[in-house]
Amino acid sequence: MTETLCGEIVRTTFASEETGFTIAKVRVKGHGEVTVVGPLMGPPDGTFIEALGRFESHSQYGLQFKVEKFSTALPVTSEGIKKYLASKAIHGIGPKMAERLVTAFGNQTLAVIDKHPERLLDVEGIGKKKAEQILSGWEEQMDVRQVMVFLHSHGVGSAFASRIVKAFGKKAVSVVTRNPYALATEVAGIGFLTADRIARSTGFALDAPQRIHAGLLYVLSHATDEGHLFLPIEPLVQKAVELLHLPHDPIREGIATLAKNEKVITLKVDHPEIGEAVYLPWLFHSERGIARTLSQVAAAPKFPVFDNPQDEVAAMEKRLSITLAPRQRDAVQGALTYKTMVITGGPGTGKTTIIKAILKIYHKAGARMLLAAPTGRAAKRMTESTGFPAKTIHRLLEFSFQKGGFQKNRENLLACDVLVVDEASMIDVPLMFNLLKAVPDTATLLLVGDVHQLPPVGPGNVLRDIIASKRIPVITLTEIFRQAEKSLIVVNAHRINRGEKPFSGSREPGGDFFIIERNDPEAVASTLVELIARRIPRRFNLNPMKDIQLLTPMHRGSLGGERLNQLLQETLNPNPPGTADEAHFKFRFGDKVMQLKNNYDKDVFNGDIGRIVAADPAARRVTARFEENEVTYETAELDELSLAYAISIHKSQGSEYPAVVIPVSTQHQIMLQRNLIYTGITRGKELVVLVGSYKALAIAVRNNKTTQRFTRLTDLLQLGG
Repeated sequence: MTETLCGEIVRTTFASEETGFTIAKVRVKGHGEVTVVGPLMGPPDGTFIEALGRFESHSQYGLQFKVEKFSTALPVTSEGIKKYLASKAIHGIGPKMAERLVTAFGNQTLAVIDKHPERLLDVEGIGKKKAEQILSGWEEQMDVRQVMVFLHSHGVGSAFASRIVKAFGKKAVSVVTRNPYALATEVAGIGFLTADRIARSTGFALDAPQRIHAGLLYVLSHATDEGHLFLPIEPLVQKAVELLHLPHDPIREGIATLAKNEKVITLKVDHPEIGEAVYLPWLFHSERGIARTLSQVAAAPKFPVFDNPQDEVAAMEKRLSITLAPRQRDAVQGALTYKTMVITGGPGTGKTTIIKAILKIYHKAGARMLLAAPTGRAAKRMTESTGFPAKTIHRLLEFSFQKGGFQKNRENLLACDVLVVDEASMIDVPLMFNLLKAVPDTATLLLVGDVHQLPPVGPGNVLRDIIASKRIPVITLTEIFRQAEKSLIVVNAHRINRGEKPFSGSREPGGDFFIIERNDPEAVASTLVELIARRIPRRFNLNPMKDIQLLTPMHRGSLGGERLNQLLQETLNPNPPGTADEAHFKFRFGDKVMQLKNNYDKDVFNGDIGRIVAADPAARRVTARFEENEVTYETAELDELSLAYAISIHKSQGSEYPAVVIPVSTQHQIMLQRNLIYTGITRGKELVVLVGSYKALAIAVRNNKTTQRFTRLTDLLQLGG
């Protein structure tokens, strides 16, 4: 039941500057001190608060009042004013100065500061400069207060309001009044839908040009999140109609205005399903840039030049005492002959052997070589398998947040004669464009990857489009080598790729692929936990934290990553008896966690997995160790981190784990695709276990319909850039 609580804040125990989340003690007449939690933005002690919310019982901290809406008022008593000023609410006033001011002016202290600041000079220790500092601090505090009151009056919660104030300061009111849609691009966490709600409350009409333009850009941005580089104009108009609840004509006018102002780029396309493409400019230029630069590199002179590639390969085989299969030999000879080439193939087809052979020959010829991969794990694996150092693409291009982007580019090229890029199926259009800009025209570029893996998380489908263009030589490896044939992981990966059901291994020692049938989702969940916590560690001598990775098709649902992480956390890393789980803080000492975005300042990158080595629930702070790197996350940075007992199959791309466990359920039907299951099982090196229904597995294996991504890279490459 919703209730109203009124009282004075006597002590703030925690307040996040970024989100506004606050834990405070409030003195309520007739009730003593009450613990209040919510997005209060840390009001100073002594502030009066009127809050709407409800009482809830916390397992560790007892009864708390959870705030939904609130308003605050300045204190009116001498004691309250003293607390308010002593809490450093106003820059220039600390506890001692607060004592002196209240002694001098009593309950009129705030009125004196506001209306008669010249009287401050009567107080001992306050000169003209100090008085000006206090007045400036007071005006700043009042500006923020007015902005907060304004935003609250328009339905903006404290968490968003604090971000808006942080971004715009006292200009926030004029920004929100003039064009609240600017919030969607300027303030983290505020998208079009939130900005639109604020705009509607401030009186913006449904057909306001700012609203139409912001809605169209939102639809295009959302399409980018789904992997598209552009949208055909008709689907764009239809999606905007549904979003904005407006007829077609004003939306078409909005597209024309955005194009005139170069906010979008429109392009007639000779394709019946497209007609006219509408791009965000940065994606248009990135796609064109890839086609132009790749064609330029492919056509330039090669260095070093091998007069007889066949002899070079034969000499290398003799030197290393290896014998390449015919298709492998073609790949190595091609890499010595062509300026650009793609090598693609599934597990067990010898891609690593080929890369090593190519690198050995170029190394002997004195060529400068660089190796790269999209993720840290893939780069590390590349280093281990080839014996040559590899970097992430971002490191290779020397990305600097402080200097504003990649430092390697067309004006500052990479120093190499050969560039080998592994896991190329993961590379999206913007990253590939930035990489190609830094490649010298004389360099040989080799792209290695498995085109049957999932497409990149970002926009585009670069490897697939390059192969489809037939403008770059491609070697496709299909033969599974004898050693790999012993692995059911490899055999089943290729069976799934051909649309055939995988085999489940026997229970005899040495088996590496198993299917455990469970049809009920709860039975699937309990089996997953049992496998990871007990059965696999016992039978295969694997560590459940370090060696076993649960991969899920989806984030939500009873078999989604969110719930499975909770179940595994409770099983593998329960809170010790009597320890705090303050305010439902989700991280614990010892938790397995994943970094969700590149953070160059902290030297930690998207997909890196580590362990929490320190957790402070009260301060909302954790420290995690990734390899040898320890990283501390303050409250505002915690959204960069997630539990990683279970991760999505998409997030596992570029990684390998000793053991992989995957739920396969009809609950995941929307995600059951052949390339998803194929990608998941090829992440396992020593063991793969599927848990679920054979019906769901059959659906996934049969479903080879990959979601269409709107790209034109294939056409552009065929046109020569």
